[in-house]
Amino acid sequence: MTSKKFLVLLLIIGLVLAVTTGCRTDAQPQTHLPPLVTQGGGVPALAVPDVFGDEFNMMYWTHIPPLIDKSGGKTAVKPPKLTKLIIGATPTPHAEILLVAKDLLVEKGVDLEVKEFTDYVLPNIALNDGSLGANFFQHIPYLDEFNEKNKMELVWTTAVHFEPYALYSKKITALSELKDGDTIAVPNDATNEARALWLLQDNGIITLKEGVGLTATVRDIVDYKIKIKINELEAALLPRALDDVTGAIINGNFAIGAGLNPLKDSLVMEDPESIAADTFKNVVAVKKGNENLPEIRALHEVLLSQPIKDFIMDKYQGAVVPMF
Repeated sequence: MTSKKFLVLLLIIGLVLAVTTGCRTDAQPQTHLPPLVTQGGGVPALAVPDVFGDEFNMMYWTHIPPLIDKSGGKTAVKPPKLTKLIIGATPTPHAEILLVAKDLLVEKGVDLEVKEFTDYVLPNIALNDGSLGANFFQHIPYLDEFNEKNKMELVWTTAVHFEPYALYSKKITALSELKDGDTIAVPNDATNEARALWLLQDNGIITLKEGVGLTATVRDIVDYKIKIKINELEAALLPRALDDVTGAIINGNFAIGAGLNPLKDSLVMEDPESIAADTFKNVVAVKKGNENLPEIRALHEVLLSQPIKDFIMDKYQGAVVPMF
């Protein structure tokens, strides 16, 4: 610092001391100090003449306490509130697919909560009474039959995938080994039993009454090519029944949950490109009138996205077939 600058500095310091320690009067004291100005967001400081230059300014400002910005220098912004959507699903593959969709839905403003069910009745009851905003576990024929039987108005919005029905066995390794007296277990609910009987008919084991369609039951069998016994069981119990029967025709979700893959472990299975694949595609269902809610539309977009398709293909290796 030059001697000239130093003398000016001493002069200013002396004036400051005189003002702060001198006697007060009723009149406002007059000084020749530079006016107060605002530095750093409202902190008062002396206006320093340019004559002092950077060297003095550095020395001066290093003695001013730093400003504390608790917001990190940015105005705090609350994240947007997510819309809650509770959806019911059977564990495999439906809940697994939805858990992948959950992360993707956050970007669309939806907080997806997945509630798991192990039967085919309660998810529709909960959807109808408003406990769920949607469910994902069933195919269209089952939904239609459930609506008619229970006087409900549930509708489907998104067809996601197809799960091939297949005949599994721990007792035989080929369909040609099936013989008279053997027992085959099938689902006991209306549409899924008909589907199982179609599979037996397509593989030359039984013949069904002409035109019986989705209403087929064991009473509609008109001929047994092999005189098997048919045991009707709740769909969820079929994998456990494999130890007690010759074979069982198992729904795709329950088969996967039991570690069975129709491509690798079954004796026969439905063709993924058949009419059955389109007829029995698995869908998201909602209560009538809720089809166009923003959260339902967002769910539709995510479930038909490429990341979901890739997950289904990689995870299930043909045991679950995307319908998009």
